[in-house]
Amino acid sequence: MNGSNSYSKEKLVVGVVAAHNLMPKDGEGSSSPFVEVEFENQRLRTQVRYKDLNPIWNEKLVFHVKDVADLPYRTVEINVFNERRSSNSRNFLGKVRVSGSSIAKEGEEVVQLYTLDKRSLFSHIRGEISLKLYLSVKEEVKDLQDEVKASSSSSGFSKKTKKLQGPSSTMAALAQHQLVQENKQTQQAQNLSKPFEPNTGEIKSVVVTTGPSPALPAVSGVGVRVAGSGNGGVTMYSNGSSEFSLKETRPQLGGESLQKDKTSSTYDLVEQVQYLYVKVVKAREVSSLFGNAELVAEVKLGNYRGITKRVSLSNVEWDQVFAFSKDSIQSSMVEIIVKESNKDDFLGRVGFDLNEVPRRLPPDSQLAPQWYRMEDKKGEKAKAEVMVSIWFGTQADEAFAEAWHSKAANVHFDGLCTMKSKVYLSPKLWYLRVSAIEAQDIVLGEKGSAMMRFPELSAKAQVGNQVLKTRIAAASATRSLSNPFWNEEMVFVVAEPFEDYLLLSIEDRVAPGREEVVGRIILPVTAIEKRNDEKPVTSRWFNLDNHFGNAGESKMVRGFGSRIHLRVSLDGGYHVLDEATMYSSDVRPTAKQLWKPHIGVLEMGILGATGLMPMKIKEGKGGSTDAYCVAKYGQKWVRTRTVVDNLSPKWNEQYTWEVFDPCTVIAIGVFDNSRVDKNTSNNGGGGRDTRIGKVRIRLSTLESDRVYTHSYPLLMLHSSGVKKMGELHLAVRFSCSNMGNMLHMYTMPLLPKMHYLQPLGVSQLESLRYRAMNVAASRLSRAEPPLGREVVEYMLDHDSHMWSMRRSKANFFRLMNVVSGLVAMVRWVEAMRNWHKPVYSTLFVVLFLVLVMFPELIMPTMLLYMAFLGLWRYRSRPRHPPHMDTRLSHAESVYPDELDEEFDSFPTTRSAEVIRMRYDRLRSVAGRIQTVVGDLATQGERFQQLLSWRDPRATFLFVFFCLIAAVGFYAVPIRVVVALWGLYVLRPPRFRSKMPSPALNFFRRLPTNADSLL
Repeated sequence: MNGSNSYSKEKLVVGVVAAHNLMPKDGEGSSSPFVEVEFENQRLRTQVRYKDLNPIWNEKLVFHVKDVADLPYRTVEINVFNERRSSNSRNFLGKVRVSGSSIAKEGEEVVQLYTLDKRSLFSHIRGEISLKLYLSVKEEVKDLQDEVKASSSSSGFSKKTKKLQGPSSTMAALAQHQLVQENKQTQQAQNLSKPFEPNTGEIKSVVVTTGPSPALPAVSGVGVRVAGSGNGGVTMYSNGSSEFSLKETRPQLGGESLQKDKTSSTYDLVEQVQYLYVKVVKAREVSSLFGNAELVAEVKLGNYRGITKRVSLSNVEWDQVFAFSKDSIQSSMVEIIVKESNKDDFLGRVGFDLNEVPRRLPPDSQLAPQWYRMEDKKGEKAKAEVMVSIWFGTQADEAFAEAWHSKAANVHFDGLCTMKSKVYLSPKLWYLRVSAIEAQDIVLGEKGSAMMRFPELSAKAQVGNQVLKTRIAAASATRSLSNPFWNEEMVFVVAEPFEDYLLLSIEDRVAPGREEVVGRIILPVTAIEKRNDEKPVTSRWFNLDNHFGNAGESKMVRGFGSRIHLRVSLDGGYHVLDEATMYSSDVRPTAKQLWKPHIGVLEMGILGATGLMPMKIKEGKGGSTDAYCVAKYGQKWVRTRTVVDNLSPKWNEQYTWEVFDPCTVIAIGVFDNSRVDKNTSNNGGGGRDTRIGKVRIRLSTLESDRVYTHSYPLLMLHSSGVKKMGELHLAVRFSCSNMGNMLHMYTMPLLPKMHYLQPLGVSQLESLRYRAMNVAASRLSRAEPPLGREVVEYMLDHDSHMWSMRRSKANFFRLMNVVSGLVAMVRWVEAMRNWHKPVYSTLFVVLFLVLVMFPELIMPTMLLYMAFLGLWRYRSRPRHPPHMDTRLSHAESVYPDELDEEFDSFPTTRSAEVIRMRYDRLRSVAGRIQTVVGDLATQGERFQQLLSWRDPRATFLFVFFCLIAAVGFYAVPIRVVVALWGLYVLRPPRFRSKMPSPALNFFRRLPTNADSLL
């Protein structure tokens, strides 16, 4: 091949194994598929498998690679076509794009299942394809002539040859596929006691290659149970791709061992972890050669060392707790050493044998510290003493949250404060309603120019960084120019404690883009009246300050001043929305007097995560992640401790929330702590904590008093596509105190009554939500440790309103799924009309006549049908909480340009050519929508034209028909009319004509307003 010297030694091998459930495209219920692979302007194809919707190829296609270093930035295009021998053409069956970053090395390759994607929005595609991509130095690229001979010879296979080799090749492929699967399980899941034996007739071989979790084959649509050797097995609920599936886990929780150990009942939704706690309080009688020396206490356990803060010799008090997990205990002795901060020699030490350390029971109070005499360098007892308490406990201990953990041994001192677990409370948010009614005696600033023009006065209100403005007051014949009238409302978001001021000013627009302040007033928010119902507060007149610091003119206008008429109130009857309404975790009003008692308790155990992706590069350590969890429900935010340098962190922390409404959502996010290490090289983080993934759980989908233990996939959508960042292990329990109150909540309004008595507009609510999110983020960032703005924005879904072609497709197909039930019913009725099954059609006609003769049976029949349908579906009810569905979100089949558009900033930063292409694409989509809207308007206008006499002959015919029909309906009972109409519609096809009915012909001839459109 020409130019072969420019290629590398390694070759790209694309192993095309098999395909499953392809779309029939030959018009006879089948297809003759072949695969065409394209890579770096090289195109190869497999043989054709005739009349096979589940073909098996087991062919290797070898490609040259120009530069292996550029392989992660290349893509492999795999297209599946149906060969049409009659017309020498082909039909599209689906495609797959594989990124070069997912190509394995030789010896590490595994067969992976890919879902076939559409070529356009209206393509009819289904099925999956199994591929194996890897780099090899052993394979050789076939000559072009050999490839042509192979393709030509493949097209000449007889049906007899295909029949002879079909079963053997099928069994060989399945055997090889299963062998790869078992080898992968042997390497990654040694603890499985029994290998999974799939049914070869319906198996989809899937290998999960992300993370250290064992690879589990999944059967489409069902849960796969794998028996384990430990504390139970794993059940996988597949939604298509097993990599993004939800798995049910069975960890050994604390509540499961109550009969054996009653001391572990405090935290019953997490795994009980033993810790050694060492509390160093203070020291006395410590002598040093230098009087101004700074002392520290060092707790040493094996290779782990924890050092306290520095204190002066005059006041030796530390009061710090150190926690060592059981798996990090490397010695039978723990030592507490007191020394100077800048020297290695110690001033005194004391040791404890771990076999003698007591165990603290959770109901007991904290262990009282005691004085212990320390030893000097010679091993003799010295005068110096240190106050210490040491005990064994669990994460239920009160000292756990504030303790220094042994896992944080390499974290710098400034980063230690950001590692602790904390509970935050969102600020109490209020709506501040300002009604600017009117103003009187406004003195304009420019004396000369004011007589030559009409003053354009408007009111501007500002609270913090929130600024709103009224319209310009219109001219009125009954009011002078200095008395503007607005009567407009402005709504702000403020938080307790009230620290802001309301600054309201009157501005005169003297020129385009130039306003002049002619009066202002400053009101503290603390002095504003609160209201909890729809009754308006009393309006008041406020004097305006016309001159700002001009003492010369203030004497002239002391007896004359401007004033403004305002109605200002803090509305406590609303719920200030800071979350997306579909994911709201709290719907209570602001005023606590309007709160109702809670109906249940939500308990969550954050167990840990597995298979996290490295989020940063550390010196000497490579890829690393310092992960922590944030959970938000209602006003309560919880943050777990940060586990340093661990891709499979274990938190085992349990939290509790009061539940006031079951139709709410709790959100749990996983983040990488960027403030732990000063030398961390963040991938574009810039000191911001990097998001890893998020999980949402709707409480109404949980059964009462049941513990759900599942492993949730952490999915993130990047500009390169959807990516699994790991798995989050949670244990959730929703306890209901009174089932009657719970069921009663389903009949109550979702939001407080003020949202219905004085509703806010949709755009106004969205703007207020954005302001509330900014207020909450600014307050939470002032806590210690701070909860970063990037964390708050991600948990509150700040970008959920942005345009996305992917979301538009997802919502469109969601709508189609809703309408599909009606479409299926219409098709069923049409099938009854066509009399394809005469027995069923006859029974349908008899049922119709019975319902016509006894109309009182219609509603009971429908209600009984829905009741029995609900009882029948109870057996197949969902047994696991919902999770992120990549197929429903259209995240697996999205195009790269659509993702680039979704992640683009607002306003855009892309080039003009890209913007032009996206604008043209949006115009084409909008053109289709415009056509559909126009067709709907046309049909509606035809109904309006029936009695408009726009077409006098048509209206005359309709009026005459109405008169005749009125007499007929009066003379004939309505039951007879309906029965005759039903029999006429349901008549067999041999008694029907294929031409449209006269009524439809009459309707289509009516005029519309489309004739008047330009």
